[in-house]
Amino acid sequence: MSTHTKPFEEKMQKSTEALEKELDTIRAGRANPRVLDKITADCYGQQMPLNQLANITVPEARLLQIQPYDASTIKAIEKAILSSDLGINPGNDGKIIRLAFPELTEERRKLLAKDVKKKGEDAKVAMRNIRREAMDLFKKQQKSNELTEDDLKNVETEIQKLTDKYIAELDKRIDAKNKEILTV
Repeated sequence: MSTHTKPFEEKMQKSTEALEKELDTIRAGRANPRVLDKITADCYGQQMPLNQLANITVPEARLLQIQPYDASTIKAIEKAILSSDLGINPGNDGKIIRLAFPELTEERRKLLAKDVKKKGEDAKVAMRNIRREAMDLFKKQQKSNELTEDDLKNVETEIQKLTDKYIAELDKRIDAKNKEILTV
């Protein structure tokens, strides 16, 4: 990897990581603490992420257990979960909140798979935009004699290889998430 393409590879890596975080928040029928990552509760006068307010565990395949560090925050945490788009009603025994993940219906699985595909396509578009940005910069550098014709060809080839590599990585992650969602 040349110094010319390094900043663009870093952008591609960040786009891949962003997709991974997005995919982690999609509920696939099994309990996954990452589905709570986007949820914040109004505690101590500010919005705080649930993982800073409670210990989140997975005691069973379809159960999340949320144990607040401070018992006085349990109502705020429960309210935040109810107002989120998670679609699960929390059970609360006064000390611990339990989220039971129901089996997904076939229709819901297909909708989630479609959503995953859309997020994947958006990430691929972002990759192509990074490639285009790189190519434009390299062509400008060549016109202003900062790059030779041969250097331009080399960095264009390199950026295309990077793009292909990261798009293949995105495809792999999208396929894995769809398999997870569609597996009953």
